[in-house]
Order: sequence, then structure tokens, then C-alpha cells
Amino acid sequence: MSPRRVVVCGTNFGRFHVDAIRRRPHDYELAAIVAKGSAASRAYADRLGVPFHTDVDTLPDDIDLGCVAVGSAISGSVGTELAQALLRRGVHVLQEHPLHLAEFTQCLRVARASGVQYHVNTHYRHVEPVARFLAAARRLRQRQDPLFVDAATPVHLLHPLVDILGAALGAVRPWHIGDPAPALPGHPFRSVHATIAGVPLTLRVHHQLDPADRDNHALLWHRVAIGTEGGVLTLADTHGPVLWHPRLHADRDARHRFVLDGPDTGHLDLPTASAIGAPSEGTFRDVFATLWPDAIAHALDGLRDAAAANADVLRSAQFDLTVCRIWSTIAERLGPPDIVRPRAPEPLAVSALEPPPRPAGAPLGTATPIAAAGPHASVGYSASAEFFDLVAAPHTASGSVPAIVAALAHVDPTHGPILDLGAGTGLVTEAIGRAYPRVEIIAAEPAVGMRAALTSRVFADEDLRRRVTVTDGAAPDLDLPETLSAAVLCGILGHLDADARATLWRRLDERLAPDAPIVVELMSLDRPTTLPELRLAHGMVGGHTYAWWCSGEPESAPEPEPRSGPGSDSGPGSESGPGSAGADRMRLFSRWTVHDGDILLREVHDTHTWFTFDLDRIARESGHTLEHLTTRPGGPPLAVLRRRPADHPLSTAPHQAVPHCVEDPT
Repeated sequence: MSPRRVVVCGTNFGRFHVDAIRRRPHDYELAAIVAKGSAASRAYADRLGVPFHTDVDTLPDDIDLGCVAVGSAISGSVGTELAQALLRRGVHVLQEHPLHLAEFTQCLRVARASGVQYHVNTHYRHVEPVARFLAAARRLRQRQDPLFVDAATPVHLLHPLVDILGAALGAVRPWHIGDPAPALPGHPFRSVHATIAGVPLTLRVHHQLDPADRDNHALLWHRVAIGTEGGVLTLADTHGPVLWHPRLHADRDARHRFVLDGPDTGHLDLPTASAIGAPSEGTFRDVFATLWPDAIAHALDGLRDAAAANADVLRSAQFDLTVCRIWSTIAERLGPPDIVRPRAPEPLAVSALEPPPRPAGAPLGTATPIAAAGPHASVGYSASAEFFDLVAAPHTASGSVPAIVAALAHVDPTHGPILDLGAGTGLVTEAIGRAYPRVEIIAAEPAVGMRAALTSRVFADEDLRRRVTVTDGAAPDLDLPETLSAAVLCGILGHLDADARATLWRRLDERLAPDAPIVVELMSLDRPTTLPELRLAHGMVGGHTYAWWCSGEPESAPEPEPRSGPGSDSGPGSESGPGSAGADRMRLFSRWTVHDGDILLREVHDTHTWFTFDLDRIARESGHTLEHLTTRPGGPPLAVLRRRPADHPLSTAPHQAVPHCVEDPT
């Protein structure tokens, strides 16, 4: 069958709907974006290459499915009106939670009258760790009856929690909601005793809400424990892990002592806790890039299948209506949440809680402070080159490479080679070479260790050996041929101050064809900020565990030497070189650890200065047009620069160091 044509309403959470659709091109096709009409929403639709609409009535007649990722009346928005307008046009609709029971019922009536399907997407039951928990709960119910449920949730995710509980218990009826315990002043949680599917439920709700930013100020997400005679099944968090704790039990003898060995004691060999499925979950980037889009795609599959089966929309929605009714009852008993506006939280890495590692050869109980575990290496990535692909390979494959390769699709190889500046270990170089077998590539990498890996990667491929020239050149003064067909600058510009970047733009423009692309990838740092140390990557190689920890802080650059004589007055807006005021400079620190079990084998440090700016500033200082590239959610900023036509009014004075304007923090 042809892919279903889908319209997405909303460009905030709707971006995850878009990503879900684009990850399943054989099943779904993004047909249009509907939003209020902001410049950002229009630009987003333009980057996706799909029509933009501000009214569903202007949509074409060939839309099959509609995703409404706009708040309902409960959130003070028009999501339900959009959903009903689509339903009346004969479009099957998936609408994001939450919405009032009366809105839900009215949408079902409109859907039935129009002969289409309508589903409310509570979303989180489809997220892979939750789905794994629900599957384990189903197997547990087949063996033992649930004795209790203990659950916790933030108030704005209470609706999907009730949905998760109903799915985990196989039903929601009979149900009863008791009165909440008296609220204590300043206490963030409210407690309710209830019954779901006849099972006793203790519910704790984080009853505080920042109306401007609900998700970022939740103290926890969904947490559910189902107890049986055999043990407790726990969803530790919406995003995992799923744990099983067998019941602690040891028989007693005639003298009431524990029987610890002999017949019928085999259950004492059970692990006290086991992870079901993944032993460790991914990162928050994985949540945004994979878990959430995949969950939305699963919900879309349900809507598509219901449409194909021509199911009775009212009959099939009875479970969801009861879930909505239970949620509404709990919310009414709890009353309005306390409004809070806390400061931004500071997430902690697990390293803050772990004991210092034990150095090789040291007796048990000996610990070495982290700072003393290894000397700091020189700037330039050579010290950490051996670890680079642990971080770069997954990001490059899932984020950068598809967009970079697509951006180079119309390059004219007869105009000269493609320049990969700051090629690192050659991940992007290899991808470009394999995608375009006719192009020649100059791969420039000044760091010795990185260049060694780059050269080895090129040597290992007979085709790349014929077309890739490896050089130790560094920007902006590296040797270049007279002509280039394109340039790729991934993760390199932050090492250059404004004057060096201006030189680079001038030298590239002297060699590039008029419409040749310059692909630019930055870090997500547009101003200096303090970054607490976080573990950003880890993996196993043989029997050793590798981990990468990263932190950063604003850098105060040294004051320039005083000058005297004519021209010594310094004006505002100057920015260049190591002696600049440092308004855009950061110091980034990397720490790599290699463990054998709990024994620290090696620790390597790397540090360098990083200049912070965004893509718009790059466009201004280069005098080029800017085209944002779509990558996975949460990925680094990626764009294509192209020279403006000679008669363009903004092309008269490019390549000048652009003063960095720091916004007032108030």
C-alpha cells in the first residue's frame, strides 16, 4: 500500500511527530505542517520541504491521518478545535493528551458521524521501557495476582499514568478514588489511596507546576511498582530501567531459625534484583532522537490499523474514556497544583555519586582522587584521539552524515575536490567518499593522533586511497588548491577566533564555485556557560569499560598589552585572538577513563579553548546565505552556507570580524 499522507499540527512537540513520520517512509509521508504562522514554524516547514498552512480548511483532500500536537482547552489552546475540523473533513486523528472528558466525548461523536477514527495519544505507554514493563506485567499476571500498586507521577503526566496502570493491570474497573491525605505546607507531593482494577493503589503526585515549563521542573517522571507473592516488578522511570525484585523468603526450622542450605533452598540463589531487557538505558538524547519518535509511530500504527478495520470508534474507546474519567476524578480531588517557578535544575552525572576508582594494583579499599589519576594532556585532541570514535561514530551515523551527504548532492566534482577541514578520524570523509565515488577529497587534520586514525581509515579502503588526500594543514592558513567544489567544516569553527574565521571565509570564497555549499556544524553553545561534568558516552571494548566525561566554564582571557602613541585608543566591538576580552570564550575539559571492572587502568585529560556563537552569526560574518539542515532532535546545529549573488545588498562587505553582542542576563 502507498504510505499514508499525514499532516502535523504544531511545531513544538509536533517535531517528534514529524521525526516519527520521517523514520517510517514506507508507512507514512509528511504531507503538510499546520501552525499559527510564526516565522520559525514557516522556516521549519520550508526546511522539511512541505507546504505550510495556518488553517486546516486549506489542506488538500488527500490527507489520510492528522497528528494534533497542540494543547487542548485544558492548556488554553485550540487542539480540540483543530482535531474536530480534521475529523469533519474525513481525516483520522491522533490527538495528544490531556483533554477534558467532555472534549474527548465530543470528538468521538464527531468521528463517528464522519466515519473516521479518533485516538487520544497518552504517548508514554508506547515508549519502549514502559512497553517492556507492560509486557512483563502481563506475564506476571498470568502467574500471580497483583497484591498492590505503588505509583508516583508529576501532576501534568497523571493522565498517562492512569493509562499505564490500566494497561499493566489488564483493566481499570472496578475503581475507586479516596480522599487525598491532608496537604502539608511546602510539601511537593500529595498522596491518594485508591483502587484500580480491584487492586489497592498508593499514588503520590508531585503537585507543583511551572505553567511555563512543565517537563523541565518535574521532580520525577512515572514510577510504578506492582507487588505479588513472588516479588515486585518496578518501572523505575518512564525511560527505564525495568527491574524485578524476587520476594525475600527463607524457611524456618523447628527452632525458628532460617534454613539457609539443603533441600528447597534453591530460591536463595536468585539475584536480589535483575533488569528486564536493557541492563542500562540510553541517554536523554536517545529519548528525543529514538524513544519518543518510535512511540509516536507506534501510536500512529494503532490509528492506521483501526482505520483499516473500520472499527466502531465509540466501542473501542471505552477503556480510554474510563482512563480519562479516573484521571479527571483524581485531579478534582487533588485540586489545583501549587504554582512554582524554580530556577533551572542542575542534572548530576553518576560520577558525583560513585566512589573514586581504585588504581591498578592497589589493595581493596584504596582510592585515588580523580584529579591525581593522570596528567593533563596538551591541547589538540592527540591525547584523546584513541577514544574519539566512541563518541563521534554514533552521532555521525545517526545525526550528521545523512544531512551532510544530502547537502553535497549537487556538487560539481569537475570544479575541484571537496575540502573536509578538521577531518578528525575520517568518519565524515569516509561517508562522503562512499556516497560520491567520483569526487576527490582533501582531508585536513592537524592533530597527530587523529590524523593517524584518519590515514588508517583511508588506507583500509582501496577506493578512498585513490581519491582522498590527507594533509596536516590547520585553518585558516592551510595550503589549498586553486579551486574547490565544496567545503565541510564539522566541529572546527569553535577553535577559531573571529579574525581567523574571516580569513577562512575569504580564502574559501576565492576557490569555491559560485553556488558551492559550505557545510557547517557547531556545538550547541552560543555563549559561554558553566557545564557541570557529565558522562556523555560509555562503552565496552573487550573486557574494558571506556567512558567520556565533559565539563566547561567561561574563560577570562588575559588583558591585552597596553599601547601608547597614535592609534592606541581601543574602540568597542573588537574581538580577535588570544588577547581579546574573552566575552565569547569557553574552556572545555574532557576526561576519558578506562576500567577493568572497578579498577581504573588509565585516565586521560584533554582541554581547549572554544569560541561560542550560533549559525546566524556565522552567516553575518561570512556574508553568506544560511540554510538550516534537519537532523535528529537535540543534535548539534548544522547548516549550509552559500555565497550571496554579487548584486545582493548584503554581499558588499563580508569576511569582517563581527562584534559579539552578549544579551543582558536579566
